[in-house]
Amino acid sequence: MNADSPPAPQKKTMSHESFHKFSKVLLTSFTVYFLLLTILFSVALITLFKKYSQLLEEKAIIKELNYTELECRKQHSLLKDKVWSCCPKDWKPFSSHCYFLSIDAASWSESEEKCSSTGAHLMVIHSQEEQDFITQILNPKAAYYIGLSDPGHRQWQWVDQTPYNESVTFWHRGEPSSDNKQCVILNHRYSRWGWNDIFCSDKQKSICQMKKIYL
Repeated sequence: MNADSPPAPQKKTMSHESFHKFSKVLLTSFTVYFLLLTILFSVALITLFKKYSQLLEEKAIIKELNYTELECRKQHSLLKDKVWSCCPKDWKPFSSHCYFLSIDAASWSESEEKCSSTGAHLMVIHSQEEQDFITQILNPKAAYYIGLSDPGHRQWQWVDQTPYNESVTFWHRGEPSSDNKQCVILNHRYSRWGWNDIFCSDKQKSICQMKKIYL
């Protein structure tokens, strides 16, 4: 009987080790499972927050613009979930922007303030296509301020801070003509449309430009 007694503690030890290993595996599994849940929850929360922020931003933009009506067109856009491109009523769409012709004569700074109050700025022209588009809807007997001015020393600057590219300009022959004339209008001379520098205090019509609203 004494010879049979030693195996009993060995069985107990093996059972205890197995239980300890099982506990470690179970704890590890729970830890991994919890981490995965945490990661998934975080990703879902971030995605939801982005969508909510985007929605709030769109609503804020529309509310801020003080427009009662938008005119929208269906489009094939690379922007996810954006199938409509919109401009405020009475604004003209072209490419990714909207344009508005102000018939009220004002100085350059007053014109820029009026554009700014609608969430826009005076027109910036960077291509022949944009120049051609806008001149097709202008009155050739009128002149219109655009967002180009000279703070001094003939350092022309666009109002939206985009670079002034001398290779893409549309000055009339002989323009700019004076260092004292620091603002620019778009007008019709010599049977063509072009830019003319004038005194910033002169009262002229203007063209406002803003980015399209995507919904």
